[in-house]
Amino acid sequence: MVDSITKFISEFANPERITILVRAALMLVAGIAVAKISGKMVDRTFRKYLSVQRGFIAGRVVYYTIAVLVLISVLRQFGFEFTVLLGAAGVFTVALAFASQTSASNLISGIFLMVEEPFAVGDLIKVGETLGEVLSIDLLSVKLRTFDNLFVRIPNETMIKTEVTNLTRFPIRRADIHVGVAYKEDIGRVRDILLEVARKNPRSLEEPRPLFIFRGYGDSSLEMQFSVWTLRENFIEFRNTIYLEIKEAFDRYGVEIPFPHRSLYTGSVTEPFPVRMVGDEAPPKPEYPDPPQASGHYRPPKSSAIVEES
Repeated sequence: MVDSITKFISEFANPERITILVRAALMLVAGIAVAKISGKMVDRTFRKYLSVQRGFIAGRVVYYTIAVLVLISVLRQFGFEFTVLLGAAGVFTVALAFASQTSASNLISGIFLMVEEPFAVGDLIKVGETLGEVLSIDLLSVKLRTFDNLFVRIPNETMIKTEVTNLTRFPIRRADIHVGVAYKEDIGRVRDILLEVARKNPRSLEEPRPLFIFRGYGDSSLEMQFSVWTLRENFIEFRNTIYLEIKEAFDRYGVEIPFPHRSLYTGSVTEPFPVRMVGDEAPPKPEYPDPPQASGHYRPPKSSAIVEES
C-alpha cells in the first residue's frame, strides 16, 4: 500500500505533469473569464439596440460557445483527442436527451419565445386562468407576479401550447360596458346619456370615438353595449369610475335598470292579471330632466344604434 502511494506521488510530481496541470488550470480560469465578459458585452449590446430577450439569448450563446471551446482545449492538454471527445459528447447528448425530455422541450420552447417575443418583461399577460406581470423570461420558464402578489412559474412548453393574452401590448385599450334598461326607455335618450358620461370622464379618449351598440331584446331588458377607449395605464381605474358614473346618470335622469321578471298567464286567458292601485289615486309620475344632446366629437351618426343580428 505504501509502495503504491509512493509511486503515485512520484508520477504526479513529475515536472512535465505539473506543467501541464498548471497550463490547463490557467487556460480554464482565463477562458471562463473571457466567456463571461464576452457574454455580458454581447447581452448589453443586443439589449440596447434590439430587446432584452434577444440580448439574453445572444449572451448565453456566446458564453456557452466559448466555454465549450475552452473545455476542449483544456482536455487536449491531458492527451484527449478531439474525435474521441466528439464521440463521447454525442453519446452523452443522446443519454441526456432521453433522461431530460421535459427540460429539453422547455429549453427549445424558451428559445422560440425569446425569438418571437409575444410579450416582454413588465407586460401584463393572461395564461389560462393566471393573470400577472412578467418578471423574467428564462430558458426553462416564465415567471409572473399576480395582482395579489403571488409568484407563479410557468414552464415554457406550457406557454407555447397555451393561448397567451398580452393585455399591455398596445398603448390603448377598450372597455366594453354592457347595459340593460327597461323596455319603456327610449334608446336614443339612453345613448345620449352614455355619451355624456363618456365625455365628462377625464380618462376616456376622444379618438377612437365611443361606440354604442344595441345588442337586442333580453328576457327583461333592452341589451346594449357601450365601448369606450382609454390609455392602458388608466384601464382599471377607468372601468371602476365609468360604471359608477353610468349608475349615477341613470338615477339622475330616471332610466330604469330592471330586475329579471316574468309574466304569468293561466289557462286560455291572454290578458295579464289586473292590477289595482291601493288608494283613491295613483301617485304622480316623477319628472326627470332630458339629457343634453350629443355634440362635438360625440355627435352620433344618423344611424347611431347598431342592431347585432344573431
